[in-house]
Amino acid sequence: MSVNALLRCTIRLHRKHVTTHLVHQRTLSGAEAVNALRPFYLAVHPDFFGQYPRERDVNENSLKRLNGYLENLQKPGSHSVQPMKLTFYVRDTKESSDEQPDPLTSGFRSVSFTLHTNDVLSTVMNVLTSCCLPVDHMKALKASTSKDTSKSPLEAQVPFYRPIKWDKSYYTFSGFRDPEQELQQAKRVEPTLSLWLRNNEPEATKKHSASLPRREELKRLQQELCHKFNLADIRWQRNWGVAHRCCQLQSLVRLSQQNPEALIHLQGHTVVFADQSGMNASGHVMLGTMDVHHQWTKLLEQLPSYRSLHHQTDWLKERISLLLGGTQVVHMERLGPVQPITEHYSSLRSFHQSLMSQRLHLHPRSLQGLTMLLENDRSRPTLHEMGHFIIPTNCDPPQLQTFLQNHALEARQRIQRKNQLQAEEEAVVKLCLQRLSLRSLTKEPSVSSSQMILCCRRLVEQHSPLMQGLLICVSHFYSVMQDGDLCIPWDWKS
Repeated sequence: MSVNALLRCTIRLHRKHVTTHLVHQRTLSGAEAVNALRPFYLAVHPDFFGQYPRERDVNENSLKRLNGYLENLQKPGSHSVQPMKLTFYVRDTKESSDEQPDPLTSGFRSVSFTLHTNDVLSTVMNVLTSCCLPVDHMKALKASTSKDTSKSPLEAQVPFYRPIKWDKSYYTFSGFRDPEQELQQAKRVEPTLSLWLRNNEPEATKKHSASLPRREELKRLQQELCHKFNLADIRWQRNWGVAHRCCQLQSLVRLSQQNPEALIHLQGHTVVFADQSGMNASGHVMLGTMDVHHQWTKLLEQLPSYRSLHHQTDWLKERISLLLGGTQVVHMERLGPVQPITEHYSSLRSFHQSLMSQRLHLHPRSLQGLTMLLENDRSRPTLHEMGHFIIPTNCDPPQLQTFLQNHALEARQRIQRKNQLQAEEEAVVKLCLQRLSLRSLTKEPSVSSSQMILCCRRLVEQHSPLMQGLLICVSHFYSVMQDGDLCIPWDWKS
């Protein structure tokens, strides 16, 4: 028997053994689920994937969806939830020696699994065993939860939350590494910006010079395709290198030469090279970078149907806005998996039917200028710090009306503050480009406007001559990219 087969067999037997001790346990509270999932959080926490943006984004989004799944299971009267497929990049958290390995270079593996459980306990077990993480601590959890059966139902319904800081005694007892301690250790060895630039500016300049022919080719191909097929724009879902982007555009050029009729359907669309083919919620055509021409051609032939579906989503958004006092349903292209147009339409249709089932009393323009996102994984409405509402698709209409009316003023204030920050960010970025003679200055989506403003102000104050002519991306870590772009943390040390 192979090692992998033996490991799978051992996990199945171990899971069966532990589960037999827990079958009489009815459910877990939110706090107990957090305790049970601590090894999992330590293995997938996005903070440990700073140098791997794609993996960090996937874990961030999957954690959010998992938390929503667990929240829905704990809602009163909840009997079942929709199956959910999740993907995580799992770090190797095992100690192989007394030395502390570098948290930024530890290995990780990809794990995908589908949740179809209807209680918190089974879900926790499913997550741990799918990621090949220990479940021994679940035995002790049975004893502790049995003592809590005398608690009132209100006390038992502890909201599920994503832990950020954990008790130090847990790491002493379990032998796992403390993530907070590891991050502090990584920061202590972080160099100053001036030192890092002196050590890495020559390499960045060399890589940028080598990439110039590819950059010109990329620009030429992009302009040629947009002009020939009347495309609105060409974008990329991931931050792929210039050579990779050129290959994708060349592949599209070859398809246009082999089957020119197929690309006629792309007229007026924005093309996004993404992880999978289809149309996203914004109406952009996604071409999967791993797909072959046959799959692209099949998608392009289906574009008339996709366009019809996109028109229907626009109509639903207009109807919802009329019912909610002018509040607009928007879709933001955020981190994580792209939302397909079919899923977006389904959410809008379900939400619209829910609103139509109960008459709301909102003035047609009382909430004009406000925006909202629909999310299937949410259990209650919230107001984002940027001023938009985040609303569960299955939200109770009267509860939604009360929430929108009570938070409308605060939402407008946050929108005003967001607009002020964005204007201030644009001004300070422009000043930074001029004063430091940078080729470009961008930021990662995870860097907020406040962080970008602070970073740029400090860069202008320091006015390092080493930055002249560089391509800078403000991020959370230092890195020299393959085409000569330099990533620097927004809170760099001086």
